[in-house]
Amino acid sequence: MTIPTIDLHPWLTGTPAARTRLAAEVTETVDEALRTAGFLLVKGHGVSPELRDTIRAEARTFFRLPPAAKEPYAVKVGSRGWLGPGAEANSYAEGAASPPDLKESLSFAADDPTGDPEIDAEWFAPNTWPSETPHLRADVETYLTRMRALSDAILELLAVVLGEPEDRFTRHTGHPTWGFNINWYPGRDTVGEPEPGQFRIGPHTDFGTVTVLDRQAGRGGLQVFTDADGWQDAPHDPEAFTINVGDLMARWTSGRWRSGRHRVLPPPADAPAEELMSLVYFYECDPGTDVRGTDSHTYLRAQLDAITMD
Repeated sequence: MTIPTIDLHPWLTGTPAARTRLAAEVTETVDEALRTAGFLLVKGHGVSPELRDTIRAEARTFFRLPPAAKEPYAVKVGSRGWLGPGAEANSYAEGAASPPDLKESLSFAADDPTGDPEIDAEWFAPNTWPSETPHLRADVETYLTRMRALSDAILELLAVVLGEPEDRFTRHTGHPTWGFNINWYPGRDTVGEPEPGQFRIGPHTDFGTVTVLDRQAGRGGLQVFTDADGWQDAPHDPEAFTINVGDLMARWTSGRWRSGRHRVLPPPADAPAEELMSLVYFYECDPGTDVRGTDSHTYLRAQLDAITMD
């Protein structure tokens, strides 16, 4: 499977001429990748590895607390707080029943209110910051600022790749929703033997426009599905972010680009202590955006409800 790596540095810091040149150079490559796998790697993004490492270290402090200390932060999918063991099963978004995903998450989301009480109550509630990790908030908020700017830049490039005006998508991200999960994938020494058909994250597609993923390499890591090759390990570059197209973007392009189908393998039997942590930023759009006849946030709410385990 071919998932290309794109150097975004000229797009993020270059002159208009440099941006035009980069878009011309990568149009065919990006279009082909998003039509087949729905995935890219991007480097030259300017987000320091030190910031990502620090967030992981702070989050690990929380995840390794005893369950009783984490329980006050427990929430359901789509809310802000701790998603504990058994909270989520992503395969249900595809209509496929499976055991719960073998992960825990610290989950955050858009919290800058619009002034509309109904919209704010559902989509822009305050985030929850565990008192046990007092430095996590500042580092995560710094990271989130970078993620939103990067996501908008990617959307601008994707619009140009399609031959559309640069603001084709970002005109709908003036006050967007987003989600951010710090996903902890403990080893078998913590979660036990996986059930048949159980994954760290079951097969699914993401729901929004683009997802920006910072991940670690591992035996029980990310796999991507294509019609030509089936399930294959996704390429990993520690300097690059993994980018995938979500359902709303696939719909926006009338299916030209596919929503990248993926899964995270269970912890491997031959490395039972393998522990991975991913930083996952899900970018969406303004509430109520019409995406080719679909209300963006009616769709998002339905998908979040689908993967929530009762």
